[in-house]
Amino acid sequence: MLKKILEWDSDTFVYLNNLGIEEYDIFWTTITDFYTWTPLFIIFFVLIFIKYPKKEAIFVILTLVAMIFFVTTVTDLTKETVARLRPNNNTDITTLIRILKTPTTYSFFSGHSASSFSVTTLVVLFLKNRFSWSWIFYVWPILFAMSRIFVGVHFPIDILVGTTVGILSALFFYMLYVRLIAPYLRLSHP
Repeated sequence: MLKKILEWDSDTFVYLNNLGIEEYDIFWTTITDFYTWTPLFIIFFVLIFIKYPKKEAIFVILTLVAMIFFVTTVTDLTKETVARLRPNNNTDITTLIRILKTPTTYSFFSGHSASSFSVTTLVVLFLKNRFSWSWIFYVWPILFAMSRIFVGVHFPIDILVGTTVGILSALFFYMLYVRLIAPYLRLSHP
């Protein structure tokens, strides 16, 4: 069963990766870079400080930082434990795919997907009642995750699992904030 799933994953990756068009390579390599998204992170930070009183905003940011640390740690531990080669390092398929990036770390699961979906989901949860357009921020993790296939560094299952880990982590940290931090500090409900 696992063998069949991994075969499907590899075949799907090769198919999707080959949908990439050379004229869009610069787009995908730019999208996949964390630094490209710095203005969005600044917007998140500013919106939290605009929509929350200063004391609450600080605790929201601290919750966000704690979650990022958690997601990064879980991602790194999982990658080292599972030790799945990235597509760009898998000699069985390197001649069949387009490779635009060449990281040497392991593939499972996608840290880009986990981190982007966790940050976006937590920010949306904190802003949903204070900024009605917050759902639009999901454009970032969707493009960010898709870019990992087009640059040749993650299989679809890596991205799906990373997305799931990210969303579940955000829900968990939001629940911790609402049930433990906000009442203890007598803060308003996010």
